[in-house]
Amino acid sequence: MTRNLLLIFLSIFLVGITAQAQEISAMQAPKVVSPEIASDNSVSFRVFSPSANAVTLNGSWMGYGETLPLKKEENGLWTVTIAPLNSSMYHYNFFIDGVSAIDPTNPEALRDGTHYASLLMVPGGAAKVYQLNEVPHGSLSKVWYQSPSLDSYRRMYVYTPPGYDSGKETYPVLYLLHGAGGDEDAWSALGRANDILDNLIAEGKAKPMIIVMTNGNAWQTSTLRNVPGTSAPTRETYAKFHGQFEKSLVKDVVPYIEKNYRVKATKESRALAGLSMGGAHTITASTEYPGTFGYIGVFSSGIFDPNADMAELEKKFTALKASGVTKYWVACGKDDFLMEANKRLLAVLDKTAFEHEYHESEGGHTWANWRDYLVIFAPQLFK
Repeated sequence: MTRNLLLIFLSIFLVGITAQAQEISAMQAPKVVSPEIASDNSVSFRVFSPSANAVTLNGSWMGYGETLPLKKEENGLWTVTIAPLNSSMYHYNFFIDGVSAIDPTNPEALRDGTHYASLLMVPGGAAKVYQLNEVPHGSLSKVWYQSPSLDSYRRMYVYTPPGYDSGKETYPVLYLLHGAGGDEDAWSALGRANDILDNLIAEGKAKPMIIVMTNGNAWQTSTLRNVPGTSAPTRETYAKFHGQFEKSLVKDVVPYIEKNYRVKATKESRALAGLSMGGAHTITASTEYPGTFGYIGVFSSGIFDPNADMAELEKKFTALKASGVTKYWVACGKDDFLMEANKRLLAVLDKTAFEHEYHESEGGHTWANWRDYLVIFAPQLFK
């Protein structure tokens, strides 16, 4: 009995000591607020890491690979304040002794393929259309479907507009494709497609529509998706996947949507748009299957191969033109590294007298541009 009592008292003592140590530790750790946006839109970033030797910051408003050092205070808190940012949506990461980390005090995190980052929304102005505002909201569903073309069980995100669940109306569909390195999560996480459409529809700027956001990586299957070494093909093996996703999109995804959702199953009620790799998929899918999509958007993309057979491409674009396309919209940033590919696409469109609209923006190959392109493109659809 005495031994048991001793063990009980010892356990109580240890629990008390542990709680006291935790309390002391909490008292010593400074209160961290990060990110903190000032009235002039300057932003302060902070992270508590007393044992770190160096902490830097990379944000989507900075150049690729560029980092900004944080200063270490005596209490182990690392801080930096940046100049005012324009009202918009951004993402950022800390690098603690070279290791990428999201902001531990910021609950807003983003995922794009295998990349994770913290969200920074500088409110007002241009950011208003990306924000979660007090407007009617649609639904965003994660849908698994069978793709016979890829012999795989695959996932896509489907946005249905406000009122879909309670109504009987049929809707047009925008098939929206991501770029290399992303997957079906990209356009909702980093592109804010569902929030953009909620806001545009509420303002009467865009027609209510369904948006289908697929996984454009034909090499990713339900069984191999998280297996090391199978996340992407090599340059040598990539060619064998050419055209496979586009076939799956037209032969598997479109029929699935038109069977399981209340949609208008006509060319005039189907739009296809994509960024970078997704833009190349858009070009291929629309030219290989003319008459399928009535609206086409190519963002920061084009004809990637400088040695492409232009005569063959002209034949395909001529056939696409003859099939009847209501809108062909192209957009690219002035500093985009794919500008030459974009120019090759524009040259084919000009050579075939294919009516199109071209939007050239500032900046480069960034989500800041792609979100803006969707804001501009969506209101032009299904008029």
